[in-house]
Amino acid sequence: MGNIMRGESAKETINTDSSLKGPEDDMVVVLQDYPSPDISEPIYRMGEKLRLIAQEAYWWRVRSIQTQKENYIPNSHVAKVYHGWLFEGVERQKAEELLSLPGNRVGSFLVRESTRERGLYSLSVKHRSVKHYRILRLDNSWYYISPRLTFQCLEDMINHYCDASDGLCCALTSPCQSSTTPPPDAAHAAPPVVMRRNFDWKKIDSKQLVSTESCGENMVSYGVRNSIAAYLSFSGNRDPAQMRPASRKKKSKSMYALPENGHGTIDYEDL
Repeated sequence: MGNIMRGESAKETINTDSSLKGPEDDMVVVLQDYPSPDISEPIYRMGEKLRLIAQEAYWWRVRSIQTQKENYIPNSHVAKVYHGWLFEGVERQKAEELLSLPGNRVGSFLVRESTRERGLYSLSVKHRSVKHYRILRLDNSWYYISPRLTFQCLEDMINHYCDASDGLCCALTSPCQSSTTPPPDAAHAAPPVVMRRNFDWKKIDSKQLVSTESCGENMVSYGVRNSIAAYLSFSGNRDPAQMRPASRKKKSKSMYALPENGHGTIDYEDL
């Protein structure tokens, strides 16, 4: 959390620059499609995060998190990422491009280290547009965006602004996501339910309303026919013995349908 300015000496502070970049951090983000779409189908897309395997001069060996396949990519096409949100050497325009990719919502953010001078950082946040905030530093090495709040390290700053906007355009929600990462609820979203077109009840054969045998092309679902049959049996309009539901011999049709393909073909299933 934030702290009011204090006069701690530099000896009492932590060297945050070294602590930010530990040996466990071996992620990179793709800054532009590679190869270029003008040359061939890209192997890696802008915004995709990769595992860094080895740095070999101009070429870096990386592994796709999704496919686990390894390949080489020019180091000019990637930037190192620490803690999921600290992007090394990413300029303002590139930060805006990354945060504008699909999968990023309001509050998505990244901290970018200056390309000109090490130890200088900016916070980029997606809102109605991408907002940028200069992260300043005191003589005692504490960080701040607003002078009334200082933080001993960038992690403390990010944690604070995740809890409350406290002067920012909005509270921080999640680090900048990969362009190929689906939204959290997309994989679990229920398929759309399509209502079957209306039909004229007057044209329905009355036998279909009570028959539990005709399942092939019946316009009325198995459950509805059973309900009608039960009602008629209790009202005395028909012999109850004749209305006893027969065992289902095959799947019946339903009043609802799920789209099967993009050609307008619909397969009606019993829900």
